This record gives sequence, C-alpha cells and structure tokens, in this order.
Amino acid sequence: MSVHTRTWSTDVVLLMRTGTVRTLNFDGKLQRFWDFPAVQTTPGTRSIFMVHGFRGDHHGLLRIIEALPTHRVIAPDLPGFGRSDPLDGEHDVEAYAAFVRNSLDRLALGPETVLLGHSFGSIIAAKAAADAPEAFSALVLINPISAPALEGSSRVATRLAALYYRVGAALPETAGHALLSNRMIVRAMSELMAKTRDRPLRRWIHGQHRAYFSAFASRDVVLQAFTASISTTVRDSAARLRLPVLLIAAAKDDLGTVQTQQELASLIPDSKLVVLPEVGHLIHYETPEAAAEHIIDFLGNRT
Repeated sequence: MSVHTRTWSTDVVLLMRTGTVRTLNFDGKLQRFWDFPAVQTTPGTRSIFMVHGFRGDHHGLLRIIEALPTHRVIAPDLPGFGRSDPLDGEHDVEAYAAFVRNSLDRLALGPETVLLGHSFGSIIAAKAAADAPEAFSALVLINPISAPALEGSSRVATRLAALYYRVGAALPETAGHALLSNRMIVRAMSELMAKTRDRPLRRWIHGQHRAYFSAFASRDVVLQAFTASISTTVRDSAARLRLPVLLIAAAKDDLGTVQTQQELASLIPDSKLVVLPEVGHLIHYETPEAAAEHIIDFLGNRT
C-alpha cells in the first residue's frame, strides 16, 4: 500500500479537503482510492464509500466530499478508469459490485459504512448492497438510474451513443481512441447534461469533463462499461435492498424522470426520495451542497 496526500482546486470551485491516495494490489492489478478523513469528528461521523459514474473518476465526487466535512470519505477510481488498472475480465456491474465489496474488506471498513453511488455508480452500489446488506448501514443513490436507457425518451440518443462506442472499439487503435476522446464530442455531451445557467460554473463543468472524461484504460473497457450502464438499472436490485436507502433525484434529469424515480422508490422496502429542482444529471457538480444536506439529514435520523 502506497500513500501520499493531495489537494485540488480551481479558480471557480475551491476544494480544501486533503485526501490520502491508497494503492492496493488486486490480483496483480493496482487500484487507487482517495481517502479523506473527517475534518471534524461528531457522534454521527461515519465512513462513506463513494462510487463514481460512467467515464468519470473520483474527481467528479469532490464537491460532494467537500460538503460532507464531518464524515470520512473513500472514493476509488473504478477499475479501468482514472488511475486504476483494468480488470482481467469483463467490466460489468457484477465485477464492479464485487470490487466494491472486496475493497471494503481490504480497507477494513466496518458495517457502519455508508455506500454512495452516482449515476452508473448507483447501479453498482445497489447491486453491492443487495448482495451484501450486512456490509453497509445505509445506501445513498444520486441521480439513480431508474429506467432502462433503451425504453425512455432518450432511447434514440442511447442507440447513437452505443453505435459511437462500438465504432470507437472497432476502429484501429489510434483512430478509435481519437474518436472516443474527441473534445468536440465530449463538449457536446457536457453541454447536454449541464442545466445550470451559471456561466462560470458551466465552464468549470466543461473543463472537468475535458480533463477527466477520457481517462479510460482502453476502448474495450469503455465499451464494456457503457454496455453495462444501458442494460441494467437500480430496479434490478431494488427489491433485495434490506437497508435504509436515500434516493436523490433531479427534476431535469434526462436519464430518469420524476415518475420513474417514484416508481423505483416504491420498489425499495425502506426508501426516501428527494427531488432537487432546476438540476439534471449533474447533481454532483451543480448542487452538491443541497445533496449533502439531504445526506446529513438522512444519516442523522438513523444514528
């Protein structure tokens, strides 16, 4: 296990928490985790293990981490993304959920740990919690994937995206990687997801996507993960969740309507749904403080 510290900030968003980078060897593959100790310890302090979304890495969760100073937060780069090595096998929900469970054992995190997932990470987190409910005290899902991507209003865009990733994987290495990391395409994705009218914040969001959205190990990894992200939902694990679950949805989320979020919540035995107005699929970038307030309240009521 190697350890070093880092801080991170920009001119628009200032993040003050310092994390320790931990590198663990999983069957010859190096996986990296950012460990942020609580800034202030309280009776309600817990460890929160956070799982980022598709094509992202731990950077996408830093604003929420900053807004939870009384909790220890551990945020890995999922295998094959950011600074973590790819897996030997398929990069699907089953493999990623197993990675989460194994990580808790390797990091010696106890059953009071809270599991949090954003977007594709919500599918992974729900699967991990359903498979091992005794390992976690609560589950938080931000922008949960509440309906199959090929069924909703975004099904045409989803099919186009699937074609994009298949072509990127099929082309020769240089051309395929250039297509998948094309700045204009990444910017178009970012423009579609961002709902804020705050221009400096929009520029910051675009900069985040430009900097970290193409940090994947290979074209096969990103295709496998994308395929998993559109072929599964939180609904697949909902009925098996036997712990308190907080769903933080968004009124303008193109990947899940308020109705499908309500339907998802009804499938989970012990759930609470909150819907944030005037925000879409980027709660973690646009309204992290509001999300953190709901998380703090939710965990406080279950101390």
